[in-house]
Amino acid sequence: MSLLTLSYAVLFYAATALLVGGLAWHILLYRRAPAPLKIPTTPAPTTRRGVVWRMFREVVFFESLFKSSKWTWLFGWLFHFGLLLVLLRHLRYFTQPVWEWVNWLQPAGKYASLMMIAGLAGLWLRRIVVDRVRYISSPSDHLMLLLLLAIGVTGVLMTFVWPVDIVSMKAFFLGLMRLDWQPLPPDPLLAVHLALVAALMIVFPFSKLLHVPGVFFSPTRNQADNPRRKRHVAAWAVKLERSGG
Repeated sequence: MSLLTLSYAVLFYAATALLVGGLAWHILLYRRAPAPLKIPTTPAPTTRRGVVWRMFREVVFFESLFKSSKWTWLFGWLFHFGLLLVLLRHLRYFTQPVWEWVNWLQPAGKYASLMMIAGLAGLWLRRIVVDRVRYISSPSDHLMLLLLLAIGVTGVLMTFVWPVDIVSMKAFFLGLMRLDWQPLPPDPLLAVHLALVAALMIVFPFSKLLHVPGVFFSPTRNQADNPRRKRHVAAWAVKLERSGG
């Protein structure tokens, strides 16, 4: 087994452990965070079904962002939708046989990478050009956009300019999943791309990218606007009452 294969195998095991463990820990913290007040952003739905519909519109269509800034919405939606198609396309490297719907998505996922890069470029340009956004942008914001752009650009280069041995690459990742390590193709561009992906997996649970699971725990979005019909009591207050405290 080559040093390259050994290094990347260990790297991806560690990155996956940090990603899954970090996300699970933060989701647990979000779930335990008290919500002592009713603070849904109005106008808000008054029923649980309405909350579900509102969350669906927010997660899929970025409704609140569309209302506040059309250009930011456009770049954000291009990036997120392009990223979704790219991730779904990459499922072919982790499944054998490849699911039929994943095969069907291949052409769309191939060109969605360009959509993803265009959205990222627009979001980064916004942080540089718009004064109020530039003022609140930290170095980590720019570094995260740079990391995502680098992943997208190296992926596009491998797709359209510098093809790699995808058969061997798929064998490598299937081998990682089955604990049967296979050699990783010694391709410099592939090595850079995978290193960037592993870096993203490692920093994800400790960055602002936690808005991905965090949106589902935001009381301004997941609460029904029904304080006149139902008394809102935080979970910790209920336990305190039951214990006689």
